[in-house]
Amino acid sequence: MKIFQVFMTAFKLGCTSFGGPIAHLSYFHDEYVTKKKWISAHAYADLVALCQFLPGPASSQVGMAIGLSRAGILGAIASWIGFTLPSAFILIMFGLGLSYFDVSHHKHWLHGLKVVAVAVVAQAILGMGKKLCPDKERLTIAAITSVILLFFSSAFLQILILILSGFIGIYFLQSKEEFPHDSIHKGKKTIGFIFLSLFFAFLFLLPLLRTVVSSHEVQYFDSFYRAGALVFGGGHVVLPLLQAEVVPTGWVSTDLFMAGYGLSNAIPGPLFAFSSFLGAVSSVSPNGWTGAILCLVAAFLPSFLLIVGALPFWEGLRKSQKIRKAMLGINASVVGILLAAFYNPVWTSAVFSPKDFALVIVGFLLLEFWKLPSWLVVIASVAISLVIYI
Repeated sequence: MKIFQVFMTAFKLGCTSFGGPIAHLSYFHDEYVTKKKWISAHAYADLVALCQFLPGPASSQVGMAIGLSRAGILGAIASWIGFTLPSAFILIMFGLGLSYFDVSHHKHWLHGLKVVAVAVVAQAILGMGKKLCPDKERLTIAAITSVILLFFSSAFLQILILILSGFIGIYFLQSKEEFPHDSIHKGKKTIGFIFLSLFFAFLFLLPLLRTVVSSHEVQYFDSFYRAGALVFGGGHVVLPLLQAEVVPTGWVSTDLFMAGYGLSNAIPGPLFAFSSFLGAVSSVSPNGWTGAILCLVAAFLPSFLLIVGALPFWEGLRKSQKIRKAMLGINASVVGILLAAFYNPVWTSAVFSPKDFALVIVGFLLLEFWKLPSWLVVIASVAISLVIYI
């Protein structure tokens, strides 16, 4: 029963989470923390911080971790399938029927989806900021983090800032309330060690296997696994890595790659689902549905192995008082990271005119003050966009 609940909740998020990785975290916070209360705000922020340290798609990893906490390893798998299925299905069908579909004919309502994501992210950052930055010290950490990342955007710089914020928390932050600690997942370290070992085994052995086995299946799996295992910074960062793997080899043409990339930015769900499109349109076999599923699983497998492997050790670390104090600084820094991402790419990729700004205001009003569910606001914004953007 819990597995089905995890799947259906993730599936709903997969159908309604527009706007890219940062927006996904906002939708997740609204659903898992505010509505269902499956995880506390502090535990959620800790989880987001952990996933910022790990390579792979942070939003998908957060979803897997919540599914893991709720219903074990099968829950993590159910969460991934539910969240990824809608976008993967759309991208595969788009790839298989590319000659019958023109994205440019649907640009008005697709743009409306991007605009409403701005309102969703703004509401989530406001809510997280109130809880995680309740004093001037943590608010200052968030502000400095956002300013630095606005001028020097880098996935590795994000990690460095998170580490520095942790040290600031240890030595300078004090909290009157009891240090929050809510267990995310009580897993065994032995299981965690096995999954981390599998992560590195695939990473180092697949390239060797590729040199001795003449198989497109192995080549696909190696290319997409490495792309998923070595990318920091979320879905947008994996795209150039995937392009380097599939375009020079002749698997996918540049035109096809860009067409799929355009659609993947306009639909809900994880950007890593773009890997399914590439597998579907590949010029060499396996392609179609078989190639799509193979590439999709290979791209997400590193994230699954890492999150299941890391959480048991993370739970142990979080019990330390110094780690808890560090998390106060890190959580404040996470708010700053989200704030910087709110401007670029969320705001800069969606708000270009007074009409866009007006739609953002309406969406934020409906979410924050009228307390309407995000999926309803998304539908309303699409309907409005069909009128105002004609």
